[in-house]
Amino acid sequence: MVSLLVFSFIAAFFVCIVCIRLARNHARHYASSMPQRFHAGDVPRIGGISILAGLLVGWSASLLAGYAGDVFNVRVDWHFAWPWYLTVLPAVAAGLYEDMTQRLSVTYRMLLTAVSAAIACAFLDLSIGRVDVFGIDNFLAMAPWAGVLFAFLAICGLPHAFNIIDGYNGLAGTVAILVCVALVHVALQLGDRQLASMLICLLGATAGFLFWNYPRGLIFAGDGGAYLWGVVVAIGSILLVQRHEQVSAWFPMLLLIYPVWETIFSIYRKIARGVSPSVADALHFHQLVYRRIVRGVFHDDASRRMLMRNNRTSPYLWSFTLLTIVPAVMFWNNTAVLAGFCGLFVVSYVTAYVAIIRFKVPDWLRR
Repeated sequence: MVSLLVFSFIAAFFVCIVCIRLARNHARHYASSMPQRFHAGDVPRIGGISILAGLLVGWSASLLAGYAGDVFNVRVDWHFAWPWYLTVLPAVAAGLYEDMTQRLSVTYRMLLTAVSAAIACAFLDLSIGRVDVFGIDNFLAMAPWAGVLFAFLAICGLPHAFNIIDGYNGLAGTVAILVCVALVHVALQLGDRQLASMLICLLGATAGFLFWNYPRGLIFAGDGGAYLWGVVVAIGSILLVQRHEQVSAWFPMLLLIYPVWETIFSIYRKIARGVSPSVADALHFHQLVYRRIVRGVFHDDASRRMLMRNNRTSPYLWSFTLLTIVPAVMFWNNTAVLAGFCGLFVVSYVTAYVAIIRFKVPDWLRR
């Protein structure tokens, strides 16, 4: 299975080189006035192409190995694999078109991610049949359509959640890697090598992209990369819970609580201010960390100073994410503990957000 990770890494690594060399001029079309822009210079935003390439190479290798005596021992066959190929294409196409033109509205991007979600639910038989909450599980048992609807909404929403946290070099990519590692770890513990192989290919492809993205910031994942992470991670999470009753439904919830809560909180604060949730702004948690916590960067070159400050922002959020990843992996079958950590994260997030807004950040966090 390590071979699949290597194949995916190598493919994404070299496709990134091609994208960096050929898309530099096109990057000039990205407006410098965008509120979410925190970099200097013209950087290609089509890293999603390299991640997709690495992912498809890994998936294809696992599929071909299955017809050659399953040399990787991953048990992937065409019946299981082809819906994954079909599912990622609409969402990634929407993201890449927006990355290259900046002309695709939020409505059309949401519509295309909904197409991906519909394909996944239809051909992979996805359903959230339990949430490990008394009463709701009884309802889901009596109304199977509701479980399919919940799965559809989860796959629709997670790509946009990853897109929201994709603001600084290495941030969303590392979160995706950490989540994939956790999902693969639990899948292998349960003997589900088939599902683990699909996710480990995403891990390898993302690592190949991150080599160029962090810390040098030579290429960005863009909407295409974020949507790809969201769709594949959502499908993997739902399948893991659906196929294995031992896994608590709160395990993927805790793994993904950072991007999910960032999205929910962003919608709330925009509505509270009378602004449409679809309007981009610079008040996300990672952007506040960049502006009010990351300090001490002194350099004569303004672009170099911005790059260094950008790179120093992501580790704060990685640490924040590890506070959910670690307990999720430790207690993946304990619903009460997982739910408790979800609540703790929400309280910690809101407390930290308010403290940053009110300039009440401890001095040790600024160092």
